[in-house]
Amino acid sequence: MKVFIQVPCLNEEETLPLVFATMPKKIPGVDSVEWLVVDDGSSDRTVEVARGLGVKHFVFHTRNMGLARSFRDGVEYALAHGADIVVNTDGDNQYPQERIPDLVAPIVAGEADIVIGDRQTQKVAHFSAFKKLMQRIGSWVVNRAAGTKLPDAASGFRAYSKYSLYRLNIVTKFSYCMETIIQAGNKRLAIASVAVDTNPKTRESRLFSNIFEHMLKSGQAIMRSYIMFKPWTIFATLALVFGLAGLTPFVRFLILQALGDTGNHIQSLILGTTFLVAALLSVALGVLSDLMKTNRILQEEQLERERERQYGPAVSPAFARHPQKKSKQRSRAAKK
Repeated sequence: MKVFIQVPCLNEEETLPLVFATMPKKIPGVDSVEWLVVDDGSSDRTVEVARGLGVKHFVFHTRNMGLARSFRDGVEYALAHGADIVVNTDGDNQYPQERIPDLVAPIVAGEADIVIGDRQTQKVAHFSAFKKLMQRIGSWVVNRAAGTKLPDAASGFRAYSKYSLYRLNIVTKFSYCMETIIQAGNKRLAIASVAVDTNPKTRESRLFSNIFEHMLKSGQAIMRSYIMFKPWTIFATLALVFGLAGLTPFVRFLILQALGDTGNHIQSLILGTTFLVAALLSVALGVLSDLMKTNRILQEEQLERERERQYGPAVSPAFARHPQKKSKQRSRAAKK
């Protein structure tokens, strides 16, 4: 079993020595550990420093492509070089690399497809009270969309099995963290969480300029992913709201007519008609979104088979751990 630990980097020459000082070279239950640096258009000596620290695997971007693209390209490289598990950490030394074996352990044991490091954000000293609150709200929203119960959905300290990576598709350009959880939850992948303590802050985040930009972009990614998997939840709710809002003026008009009020209430009828048209449009969008969802599922199944042809077969860690049990269950199901 081979583990690739990837580190997306953008001008991290000062912090990389701290990152690799605690980077594991051996992990229990794993045959080999490889280090991979994804250089996202750095203009400093990030690559030279990484080579000096013993890194042999690199993915290069000629210009800054963003965290999501860096993660995706790093995963593709790792899979192409035989990775069974891919671990993602950051180049700013936010995460404790010495805890990577703890991230990998549930996957090796066949207990999880994805493991996320819980930063225990309420204990992070450099997080403001407002940021801690937003982290809790963001995790709650993601958990609602994914059907999970993860304490820290925004954490980028993660381990993915080969099986899970075949089934995940990154489409956002901002951050893959929220999107992959929502996809994994809706695809019934097993997700575990491991509590970790973060390292002292080394620099400001380069992913966003302020917390409000982060909230806006994260919200867009969550909404897009949610619509992809549960379109009727959104559009049926909109249709109900617009429908009730549209019927209200008509009911009011009929009541006034019954009471003998012959005044001009055409404005109410126009407003009601507008809302009812919006309700019908919401239903139409729901139908189209549901059809697109079905088409997307078929395309994703084709992508999974293509990845298996390109990188080799992969099975869920749980199946690998209990192959006889699974086979018996399938045999019983076939007899029924």
